[in-house]
Amino acid sequence: MLSTKSVAQSPELPTNNITWTSPSRNSAESMPCGGGDVGLNVWSEAGDVLFYAARSGTFDENNSLLKLGRVRLRLTPNPFGTGGRFQQTLNLPQGDVTLTGTNGNTTAQVHIWVDVFRPVVHVEVSSNQPLQAEARYESWRVEDRILKGKENNQNSYKWAPQGEVKTRHDSLSFRGQTVEFVHQNRPETVFDVTVRQQGLDAVKAQLYNPLQDLIFGGILWGNRMLPAGTTDGTYQRTPFRAYTLKSQAPARSHTLTLALHTAKVVPQQRQGQLPVASPAQEQWRAGLQQLLATSPNPKAARQQTLAWWRSFWQRSFIHIQPTQAAANAPQWQAGRNYQLMRYMLGCNALGQWPTKFNGGLFTYDPALTDSTLRFTPDFRNWGGGTHTAQNQRLVYWPLLKSGDAVLLKPQFDFYLRILKNAELRSQTYWNHPGACFTEQIENFGLPNPAEYNWKRPADFDKGLEYNAWLEYEWDTVLEFCLMMLDAEQYAAQDVRPYLPFIESCLTFFDQHYQHLARQRGAKALDGEGHLVLYPGSGAETYKMAYNSTATVAGLRTVLTRLLALPPQIGSAEQRKAWTAMLGRIPAISFREIDGHKLIAPAKSWERVNNVESPQLYPVFPWGLYGIGRPDLELAQNTYRYDPDVQKFRSHVGWKQHNIFAARLGLTDEAATLTMQKLQDSDRRFPAFWGPGYDWAPDHNWGGAGMIGLQEMLLQTADRKILLLPAWPRAWDVHFKLHAPYQTTVECTVQNGKVTQLLVTPEARRADVEVKW
Repeated sequence: MLSTKSVAQSPELPTNNITWTSPSRNSAESMPCGGGDVGLNVWSEAGDVLFYAARSGTFDENNSLLKLGRVRLRLTPNPFGTGGRFQQTLNLPQGDVTLTGTNGNTTAQVHIWVDVFRPVVHVEVSSNQPLQAEARYESWRVEDRILKGKENNQNSYKWAPQGEVKTRHDSLSFRGQTVEFVHQNRPETVFDVTVRQQGLDAVKAQLYNPLQDLIFGGILWGNRMLPAGTTDGTYQRTPFRAYTLKSQAPARSHTLTLALHTAKVVPQQRQGQLPVASPAQEQWRAGLQQLLATSPNPKAARQQTLAWWRSFWQRSFIHIQPTQAAANAPQWQAGRNYQLMRYMLGCNALGQWPTKFNGGLFTYDPALTDSTLRFTPDFRNWGGGTHTAQNQRLVYWPLLKSGDAVLLKPQFDFYLRILKNAELRSQTYWNHPGACFTEQIENFGLPNPAEYNWKRPADFDKGLEYNAWLEYEWDTVLEFCLMMLDAEQYAAQDVRPYLPFIESCLTFFDQHYQHLARQRGAKALDGEGHLVLYPGSGAETYKMAYNSTATVAGLRTVLTRLLALPPQIGSAEQRKAWTAMLGRIPAISFREIDGHKLIAPAKSWERVNNVESPQLYPVFPWGLYGIGRPDLELAQNTYRYDPDVQKFRSHVGWKQHNIFAARLGLTDEAATLTMQKLQDSDRRFPAFWGPGYDWAPDHNWGGAGMIGLQEMLLQTADRKILLLPAWPRAWDVHFKLHAPYQTTVECTVQNGKVTQLLVTPEARRADVEVKW
């Protein structure tokens, strides 16, 4: 009999906790802990408990995403000493990490958690006998550091620094019984350099600048702990200075608190000609004190945080072969690692800035990823404030089916903040409206200066990146437009605040390609009244493309979805304009190979420059082909017989062949590639994949794995909910996922049969089709 009984929170979740029974060798063997917009790497090494702290939005003058230091805890007598018993556990239901050590007669527990609603880290020590506690705040930014060679890959200058580039020192000191650390951006930043490079000085005053007047840092203090001086040391070949706090007396319990604060401060205000404002750091301190004054006590904050994580885990889950946890079966691993990846995304649920594809909040010493990169813990490849849209999209697509549409807000807000800058680019360079978003975009909406290229021909179009990979690639933003529309459909989020953004992105393509056509000849459209999308790009791969299939599919889908919005959204005039533009979008192109009709990457192209498969973007993300849609065989043949698709096929990094295979119902392919994606990483923490093509932990690797697994279990076509469209019959599973129209589906499969199916609201059950 088919059960319809709901399980509020999956009983399998605790089996996904990560427990280690030996200390770590270094920070690469750390585990993530976080909440709100704070991420920690927690580990125990040589008898100490350590963690790195990171927070969304801590961009320095060069647009590096700086860590907020390292905290080291040492207890005496030491329960974590050599030869004792040890355990470290990431408790997913509670979102915290606990370390327990026993050495001789001494046993202690160190409990670490992050307040979801305030940027505050709590460390709670309890022991069976009085212990002396020593906490150190360790900083490698005690003096200016000149960045050379590949170290500039952590910032926006990359391989093309303009003169000497420095990471500026922090202000570090004991203040009262606390350690204070502050980084204040200098007036001149990479924003100013980029504006000059790209000829935008005339509109500079109108441009959004997130780096100006930015100041961030925090304080560390302990209950009944006092400053005890500074010492110098080295960790992973990086010198640091430690600011030490010591307990006044041994005790059976100790607490440490790390409070973080980021602000845009006004450097000075004027009354007549006289500056009257306090210095920037005093403004920052006042903001930090306000945060602390309005925070609840730790017990109340803990209950709020536990309630948030409880709600998070109730929204969705995927547990594969749930009875095989002890055997660590590959399929079970994939389900567990799906949960771990979702947890890391949940640690930046409330951030102002999106989770970066190249490590998120959980990077660590770079030499432990690449031994040739002997840089500080601030390093990550592919930049800190630089956002690569083709990678970022894979981090955020899985949040719709996981029921985490609210977590899309940091990524959506990122685009809303830089919209005006993208529109000013179009107006300045080409004198037409519409937002031009390039690939490799800075957090202020302009192209990365290295990718824009300093060695440009004098007469080259100033609106373009002079770059063989990135030229004319500006259609990825359409995927975020679709996410905004999907958030309305999945979670009833109000799409109206995003309509100006979506319309501006569409307007750019409509206006710019008519502009280019008029430069070439007398007509703005082709003989059939369609836009001539040339030059274009099929991802970074098919260059100088004519009517790129990815672009055509994106424009068609976004316009169609706009017209399908509830009638009260969008005026009659807007809908008329959307309809007219849809009529100007050309058709998708096809080709024949070995007697098989295939979707072509474009109508034509001049060269292949990378290893992506945008001829299958009409399958994902655009959903024009797939199970339950016309011409499925055509799309399947594209997957099977396109020589580039097969040559580029892989599970590594941002590769998305697992997603294509799942959407096309190719069960064996989808299962193989998704299992490869979500198998345990070769690092101690199973979901620290990478570096792949990017960095470790590779979040677009994990995101692509999440999407593929979701698509194997649940797809939609119009109002239809397609259950198990690419799921192997031999695999048991218990999952809860979300579908459009505020629908959730919880399903259990055992021994090749659906034994439980709960659809909410119940009326949507009639739309479910089991595809076995």
